[in-house]
Amino acid sequence: MHWSSAVSDSPSFTEAVIQVTDQILANLNGQCPDLAVVFISAHHIPSYLAAPEVLNKKLGAKVLIGCSAAGVIGGGQEVERRPGIAISAAILPHVELTPFHLNQDELPNEDAGPEEWQTLLGIEADNCPAIMLLPDPFTIRSDHLLAGLDFAYPAAVKIGGLASGGGQPGSNALFFNDKPARSGAVGVAFTGDLAVETIVAQGCRPIGEPVVVTESDLNVISKLGDQTPLEILRELFEAAETREKRLIRRSLQIGIIMDRLAQDQSEGEFLIRNVLGADEEDGTLAVGELVQEGQVVQFFVRDAQAADEDLRMMLEEYIGNLEGDIPASALLFSCLGRGQYLYGSPDHDTKMFTDMVADIPIAGFFSNGEIGPIGDQTFLHGYSASFALFKQISKVEN
Repeated sequence: MHWSSAVSDSPSFTEAVIQVTDQILANLNGQCPDLAVVFISAHHIPSYLAAPEVLNKKLGAKVLIGCSAAGVIGGGQEVERRPGIAISAAILPHVELTPFHLNQDELPNEDAGPEEWQTLLGIEADNCPAIMLLPDPFTIRSDHLLAGLDFAYPAAVKIGGLASGGGQPGSNALFFNDKPARSGAVGVAFTGDLAVETIVAQGCRPIGEPVVVTESDLNVISKLGDQTPLEILRELFEAAETREKRLIRRSLQIGIIMDRLAQDQSEGEFLIRNVLGADEEDGTLAVGELVQEGQVVQFFVRDAQAADEDLRMMLEEYIGNLEGDIPASALLFSCLGRGQYLYGSPDHDTKMFTDMVADIPIAGFFSNGEIGPIGDQTFLHGYSASFALFKQISKVEN
């Protein structure tokens, strides 16, 4: 297994393509990759239609997928607010790749069995360790897609991010081999000698203590323990220091443990969602996720310091649990709200990963939503940094 990543911030599309493809092929010793994953910033919109064919001719990749991006990541750099093309490419011996392009009207309905989803993708669930997805946020229901794939491929890791760079239907681009698309989702399923590990850092810090939901209706929480949510929040606010009070006012989030059998786990198993609103009269709280009685929740706040601390904690946990060799490569799907916008300087997340885990090829993009697992379910996240880490299972020589 041999991976390479490259990035160019040249404003010329032609020059950028030459720079990234020459670097990729040089790093792969002149071999054409089995897989190329491509991210192109919105500065190159005029070249979106031609991009997949041009890149395919240069790289000769067996499978090419990609999407438009508000910012790109490659070669250890996070290229934001300027033109960028980033590529991650790999030679993958003993790995079978099944690329796909799906539109909303092709998805099985919510009552469909796993066989319909497996037929749609063209692979069975056995020996499918991972599925990478790049959906367009405006033209396909990503929640429906993720739920269906979790149902059909329960053992597979699903990773990816929502295409970005455009603000309305038809303004983003998807790349599928040598063809562009303006709707749906592109992706690739992996089969064979490959393992994919994940790190999902949701960029938040917990406040208060975990508490059980004792009364709820859909996404509205009425009681936490024997108190209303607003009663607990008032207590937290009154006990907080000045800086914490500001964060509670402007960046309050809620974490929900989705697995009832794992209610004693750390905050790393919480799914972070927005607090949508509160009712002063009855003390209820509306949140951005369905909540059931018996689930455990905790309040969180989000800022640069919290994001730094959370990513550091998740990387330390990954290192502590690392078995065998370090990953061969990583893909990073990062929220649009991270990067320079959050930290005030570039390359924060990629540098922390490189410093703490390993200096391996990293590529990715700043997405409209990040796909990654929490517990045994796959979710669409916001504000997160979602890493996919690729390893070869066997010791067979490449």
